[in-house]
Parts: sequence; structure tokens; C-alpha cells
Amino acid sequence: MSLTNGAAKRMFAMSGSGDDSSFVPAMQVLHLKKIDQKPGGDDRWKVVLSDGNHFISGMCATQLNAKVNSGDIAQHAIIHVNEFLVNQMPSGQKIVILLNCELVNNPGTRMGNPVDISKAGNAGAAPAQHSGGVGGGAQPMYGKVESRGNPYGGGGGSNPYGNRGNSGGMGQGSSNPVIRTNASSQAFTPISGLNMYSNRWVIRAKVTNKSEIRTWSNAKGEGSLFSVVLLDSSGTDVKCTFFKEAVDKFYHMLEEGSVYTFSGGRLKVANMQYNTCKSQFEITFDPNSEIQSQDDADDIQESYDFVKIAALSEMEPSGFVDILAVVKNVGDPAIIVSKKTGKEMTKCELTVEDDSGADVRLTVWGDLAANAQTKFANLPVVAFKRARISDYGGRSLSGSGCSVDPKIPQANQLRQWWDVNGNNTQTRSLSSAGGGARGADPFEQRKAVSSIKEEQLGYNEKPDWLSFKATITFLKKDKNGDDGAWYTACANAGEPCKNMFKATQTSDGTFHCDKCQQTYETCVRRFIFSGTVADDTSTSWVSVFNEQAEHLFNGVKADELYEKITEGDRDYYDSTFAKAACTEWIIKCKVKQEHVGDESRVKTSIVNLTPIDYAAESRNLLAALGA
Repeated sequence: MSLTNGAAKRMFAMSGSGDDSSFVPAMQVLHLKKIDQKPGGDDRWKVVLSDGNHFISGMCATQLNAKVNSGDIAQHAIIHVNEFLVNQMPSGQKIVILLNCELVNNPGTRMGNPVDISKAGNAGAAPAQHSGGVGGGAQPMYGKVESRGNPYGGGGGSNPYGNRGNSGGMGQGSSNPVIRTNASSQAFTPISGLNMYSNRWVIRAKVTNKSEIRTWSNAKGEGSLFSVVLLDSSGTDVKCTFFKEAVDKFYHMLEEGSVYTFSGGRLKVANMQYNTCKSQFEITFDPNSEIQSQDDADDIQESYDFVKIAALSEMEPSGFVDILAVVKNVGDPAIIVSKKTGKEMTKCELTVEDDSGADVRLTVWGDLAANAQTKFANLPVVAFKRARISDYGGRSLSGSGCSVDPKIPQANQLRQWWDVNGNNTQTRSLSSAGGGARGADPFEQRKAVSSIKEEQLGYNEKPDWLSFKATITFLKKDKNGDDGAWYTACANAGEPCKNMFKATQTSDGTFHCDKCQQTYETCVRRFIFSGTVADDTSTSWVSVFNEQAEHLFNGVKADELYEKITEGDRDYYDSTFAKAACTEWIIKCKVKQEHVGDESRVKTSIVNLTPIDYAAESRNLLAALGA
């Protein structure tokens, strides 16, 4: 593996990998040394990188500690440098901050005879400064760096912190991150240039999304918080959070669509599992942070990487996409209770369509969901930013970042298409009627019974879902004595039982529920039994529960069958099961691995039964043959 010739010199002249994302040099680790840290702090490592001719000194970001410990980053290792920043210290020395890399190999010996890039002629010298400040044309992208905004700014002389005067001149050796200016020549740091090693920054950004105030309470105390998403002219957005007193100070001040300057925040590495922004950091603001309103916003425009809706079926779930679509249907807002927090949440389901011949269900949350019927009235074109892909009910999306009727060429084209063709075209829905357990998947997404074993469904952390057309070939109805294919459930129809939890009959004939710790004279019987389903590819055992069984039995309830048995009419019980056998359905199942004792098994449960519309089924088959 050869090293990238001239890589050190090029890095020395850059502010970071953000200047050119295609620049991924192969470099060798000449030296790696652990720096003494305070007790309890993360390990810090000094690193020296070489391209065979020159070397440059730097630091490993703390997120690379795992690679140091595993040996991926070690002396003489050759690595691909995927992400980096270049900082200029107060002394004028430049160092590289290694953010992300991949091991190529380790030859075990040094390659070439590299020399220090900082001493190699004028490799890193700043361009000569012209008098007259920025207007002189030396560096039009850089502005005067005031001491308050950037202590490492330019200015000659022995003062390493640069010129603190007000002449408007441009200092030499401008520090990373790159400082950009607006029309008023005030210096700002681009969001893409934020890093953990610089805390004196001012960003100018537009509030593109603002959450509602949420409260929290735990063993450490209680308080409130809200978050915003900021976007600047570099096209990078970042998530920011305000806590407690900062909520009172800034919540009513910040408005979506308005531009502000922000300073005095604290950076931390973003948790990308919950953060959809491009920046690898998050910002926390406190009451001492400074936020000032700005008037000029024309240079800050949202950037999108739009994906056609039809392409979502080929994309992996849990990813994020930007889509541009017409909101053709808005559901009623609904309030649900979060399983994790136990708090109420507002959601609203939209149906959105574009010119790719497909539509998809998109769920919005919070204030946007509560106002969805007003905000998305009259079939608007909406750009949805970083919506999360889910395989819940086929394909669906979730997100709350959006722009209604955005002023972009693609929106005008989609509006023209919709006005001429869109409302009259047939579309393929990527989402089932209600997602997950509710509703069978569209015809195009159906599978065969054999898919359960062939695709090894059920072995993932989350359940797998599939729909197929099959015949019910057997129903296991027999139990010991006069008991039927049911269990006795609690008679309490309210919380917390809702007639679902098991109630045990006591010696005096009453029924006791362990869930609500109540005893009742009666119970409610709920179906639970197993059976087999088959198509032309395979047969599978399935579990059937109360709601699906009642649908299968044309509305007959377990209590009705129990009464017939107690009256001596066992034939009615048997005939109910016999009529349901050998019937054909569109069946949706949940497949999940369960552990019983020391054994594990894959359990397939019916969650939805849909009668077959043979006319629609024939049309779908003809369309599939024609395709």
C-alpha cells in the first residue's frame, strides 16, 4: 500500500476534510503517545502522520480511543484519513485533529524519510496581506476577527492573539475553523467548522425547527427543556438544547424561520441514533449564552437530497431521507401514551405522493401533528427533511422537519405535475392501512409461507412482519374436560386490565386477577389456540388470538361457545371450528423468537385476517403478469 504523495502539505493548507470530502489520503502513523490526563478524564493521544515525504503532528479525537486500544491506530500503521480538522494554536503552530480513519495495514516499519511539514519552506504560510482590509482582495472569505469572537485571529507583531484593533484588517495565519463574514463584516464560524478544541465561536444561523417545551423528572431533580435545529449558510444544520433557566429566557425569543447569532454554547458529540442533523456535534445553551436577532437571511437556504417515494421500498429501514411530495390526505390527530416515558404524545398520519407513481404514510408529531389539518390543507407541496424510514406496515416515514410550498424549482415542477396529472393517476401504496399489526400489506409486498423459514424471519431483535395469501388447514380446538380453546380473563374492562389479563378461578368459584389484585364473580373468556396455514410453497403453525378468532368465526365470541358447551351442545362448538377450516384469507403475521425455559423457538402469530376480494386479486395478478 503506497502513501498519498503530498497529503501532509495539502492537509496543512486546509481547514479540514469538509473543504474536500473526496480527499481521503493514505498516511502512516509515525508516532503515537498518550498524554497525561486528569483522573476520570478520557484518554488523549498525540499522533504524528506521514505521507512518506512530510509529517504533520496532531491529536486523536476521543471517539478514536477504541481504535487505539484495538491496535487499528498504532505506530507504523497505514490508515485512510476519512475525517479531520486543522487547528492553529496561539503560537501559530498548526495541528491536525484526527476524527475518523480506517486501518489499511501495518508494515511494521517506517516508510520514507519524512520531515516536519511546518519547517518545509512556506508550505503553510498564510497569503500575503494587502492593506485596506478585506476590500483589498487578499482573502475575500475571511473577515476581521475580533478578540472576543476568536482569540487566535490574525494581526502581526509579537502578540500571538493577533490585532485587537478596529482597523478592519485581515490577520495573518487565520485560525481554524474558517471564519466567514456577512455584509456587515462581522466574523462568524460555520457550523461545519465547529470542533471540540475551539470554544470561542459565534455562529449565524436560521431556526428551521423548534420543539415544544418538555418537562423531566428523575432522582437528580426536575426541570424543563426544548430544542431547536439551526442551519447556516454552509448548508450544515445542528441540534441545540436549552435547559431550565435557558428555557425561560430564550423559548419565546426564538422563532422558526428567523435568523440569530449564537455564542457561549457547549459542544458535545451527537448521538446519531436520535439526531438527524448533519453536524457531528450538538450544542447546549445556558442562561449565560448570547443570542441576538439578525435581519439578513437570504444567504441561508435549506439544502435537500430528495429521494423518490417509489425508491423507499428498496432502502434499508432506520435510515433518513429527504422527500418532496404532495400531502394528499391528512388524518385526525391522535394522542398516544409513550411506552418508554408513559407521557402523552400527539401524532398525525399523512399520506404523501410524488411523481414516481407511489405514495407512503408519513407520521408527524407534537405541535405539527396538532395543527396538521390546518398546516397541510389544500394539497400543498411539502419538503420533508431527514424523515426516518421504517418497515412498520410495509414502508412508512416519520419526522417533523418540513417546509410547506418551498421556493425551489423542484417544488414548482411537482405542483405543475400534480395539477395536470397527479390527482387522476393510480398510485402504488408502500404502506399498509395502519402499519404493523393493522392491515395486510399491499399486493406487491406479499410473500409466501415458505419465506418464514427461507428468510429466517423472527431471529432479529425486533419482530418481523409478513403478509401472504393462504388457506387455514387445521385449527386445534380440543382441551381437557369441558374447557374450550380460550382462557379466563379479568372481568375489569377498564385500566389496567381491559379484559386481557388472566384471572384464576378460586375454590369458591370466583375469579382473582393478579394484575389488578381484584376478585370478581365472573370472568371474560378470550380465544387462544393454534393452527396451520398453507399455500403452494409450504405449511406453517400459527397462533390465533381473540380478535382474529372472532373475525374467523364470523363474530362468535368465546363466552357464547362456553354457554353452548355448558348447555350440552358440544356440536355447536365443533361446527364453529369446522366452518372456519379450509377458508382462504390474506393473512398478516408477526414472527418473533421466544424463549421458553432453556429452549428458544420462533413463534408465528396471526395479527390480521382480510377476506379475499377476488375481483381485486384478479386485477393485481393481471397487472403483475403484464409487468
